[in-house]
Amino acid sequence: MNTHSIRLGLIAVTTAAFGLAGCADMNTGMTPTTRNTAIGAGVGALAGAAIGGNTKGALIGAGVGAAGGYIWSRNMEQKRLAMERATMGSGATVTQTADNQLKLNVPSDLSFDTGRADIKPNMRPILDQFASGLANQPNTEVRIIGHTDSTGSDELNNRLSVERAQATRNYLVSRGVSAAQIQVAGRGEHEPVADNTSDAGRARNRRVEIFLGERNVAAR
Repeated sequence: MNTHSIRLGLIAVTTAAFGLAGCADMNTGMTPTTRNTAIGAGVGALAGAAIGGNTKGALIGAGVGAAGGYIWSRNMEQKRLAMERATMGSGATVTQTADNQLKLNVPSDLSFDTGRADIKPNMRPILDQFASGLANQPNTEVRIIGHTDSTGSDELNNRLSVERAQATRNYLVSRGVSAAQIQVAGRGEHEPVADNTSDAGRARNRRVEIFLGERNVAAR
């Protein structure tokens, strides 16, 4: 199949997917799940074409995108609102990621002291709210990523960031979340969100990020 045919096939797949998603604003019959599935199909098509190098690859990718992504369900929206209330004025932030995960960012003044992986008392009510209800939602997945500032060696920071993620996981498990739902990782000092040359910047970089995603089980 020539390059022109590949391009036309890819355009057709992605245009249909994003066109369907765009109709959500005009068609009240389309649910958020349907819209997100359509967007996932378009993204999957791009990935499929890049991997497969042809229109068939794009169509396969579309199926993967529709079936394998996260959805933003009513439960997810309710969890976002509950987390916003729980973190209001605390300095923690709650956002919806581009791939429909809920992201909770907890800075160091709430989470961990310098060089330590012990959860601070102020972080516990936030984690309590995050854990609420997850024991009864086996189709949800939690990822916890620990981060440090640039103080200390790479070896120390890499280990400390993992220990912070593990401490957060252990707390969530103690509140009823299944350990099988949780993945942990540490990024050390390698993904800063602020300048490490100031105290304020280093404090922002010492953080834990918690992601919650709900799989589209109906499409499996």
